[in-house]
Amino acid sequence: MKKIIFKKLLTDCLIFFLISLFGISSIIWVFQAVNFLDIMIEDGRNYYVYLQYTLFNFPKIISKVLPFCIFFSFSYVFIKYEMNNELIIFWNHGVKKINIINFFFLFSLTILIIQGILLSIVVPKSQEIARSQLRDSDVDYFEGLIKPKKFNDNVKNLTIYTDEITAQNEFINIYIKKTTSNEKFQITFAKKGIFESRGNNKVLVLYDGQTLNSNNNKITNFKFSKSDFGLTNIDSHLVIHKKLQEQPTVGLIKCMKNIFFKENKVILNCDQNNPANVYKEIFERFVLPFYLPLLILIASLNLLVSKEKVDYVRYRILIFLFGIFSIIISETSLGYVNNIFIKNILIILIPVILITIIYSVLIYKFKIKELKLK
Repeated sequence: MKKIIFKKLLTDCLIFFLISLFGISSIIWVFQAVNFLDIMIEDGRNYYVYLQYTLFNFPKIISKVLPFCIFFSFSYVFIKYEMNNELIIFWNHGVKKINIINFFFLFSLTILIIQGILLSIVVPKSQEIARSQLRDSDVDYFEGLIKPKKFNDNVKNLTIYTDEITAQNEFINIYIKKTTSNEKFQITFAKKGIFESRGNNKVLVLYDGQTLNSNNNKITNFKFSKSDFGLTNIDSHLVIHKKLQEQPTVGLIKCMKNIFFKENKVILNCDQNNPANVYKEIFERFVLPFYLPLLILIASLNLLVSKEKVDYVRYRILIFLFGIFSIIISETSLGYVNNIFIKNILIILIPVILITIIYSVLIYKFKIKELKLK
């Protein structure tokens, strides 16, 4: 019977947790996806690249939302059980509050492992794949790069300006500057321009203009009635190099070894003179998950006081604020990580210390209550 009761309580917590996790994550993802529209509109990427890029950012959103959802869900279910007198079923079947605490603390270790895998393997890989979609894709929607009465330089080494875009998608009084080196550039003026598809490529066809070429301070020019301006092999200014957040965890561990043992191995994004960023990334992947057992223990504090107490509402508010404060500490502590690893030990130990304190308080309080009942 005890197993059935524990299974029911855990199931209620998990269902509410999963609903809140994916619900909140989906809302954030939608808002973020709207911001990512710039990738397609401003940077000329196609819908397929945009969709893949936004989808592969979903695991990162989940990892960020998970701590709040785990705390909120367990707090809500514990309070709901107390308000509906459902916890009495536990006590009538000989289940002690200490048993509930131990049960959920052991379960929190499973959540810790899942979050650790998510942060150390899934999120870096998904971020790397998302970035590779941009790195390997081409600029397809050139029309989106050109805005009337605005110098558009989204494409590297290329600046485009037009006075007006007609209803027929014709560009009136168009100016194009293409730079190939410090001493070599090309400037083209035309009265009208329009995009045409030729096979798999797009060509900007210009009418009634002239082109100025500068090469080592020597300027030449020629006029044309019609000229094709090719737009193949061009890149945007979007940052597409591999970031530290996309680095595999194995690479970060090798970087740590490189720093500690003063090895001179060349490792991507591994700066021995400024290792704080590497420490922060390691901290986020391996230390932040330890705040999840802490948050579940804080939620368990709701079991200490009965709803019959006069200050029950105030007590619940204080627990909620304590949980939110712990989440804030977990995120802001990253900012205090510095280049000296020994000084970071205290930051690493914060969740372990808080877990020990709260778990000890819960055990002590429940044992005191049991002694009073005897």
